[in-house]
Amino acid sequence: MIQFFGDPATRVVAVASSKTLTPETIDKLHWLFDGAPLLEAKQLKGVFYGPRASMLTPWSTNAVEITQNMGIDGIERIEEYLSEATTGDIDPMLVIRYQQLDQFLFTVDIEPEAVEQITDIAAYNKSEGLALSDEEVAYLNELAKKLDRPL
Repeated sequence: MIQFFGDPATRVVAVASSKTLTPETIDKLHWLFDGAPLLEAKQLKGVFYGPRASMLTPWSTNAVEITQNMGIDGIERIEEYLSEATTGDIDPMLVIRYQQLDQFLFTVDIEPEAVEQITDIAAYNKSEGLALSDEEVAYLNELAKKLDRPL
């Protein structure tokens, strides 16, 4: 379940937890998030900017570790989202635009592509624009021979 803390007009912190948050846990998170209150809504309307669902940020990793050190169990992910009103120029490589924040915020339903066997490394290098040097291509060809399989 995802719980939201903060003010939807400025900044919201989304907390994914495998356990129901106790009043004691809510108080600790309220303190951790600089007084941001728990929002009772399961869905927040409005435009927000934040990390992609598939990108676990270093900020999240650190925040989750802090909650573990505070004795809070079950927190899986914490991310921060800024309202459109408080953001200036955004970097689309780092954040995306959300029309709302909801319980599917961290859901990733992308099917991975099938593994591709590369038999001609030089051609693959050129077609994919990898910019491998001739030495790197030669090394990878030798590695493929040594492993007795395509890369």
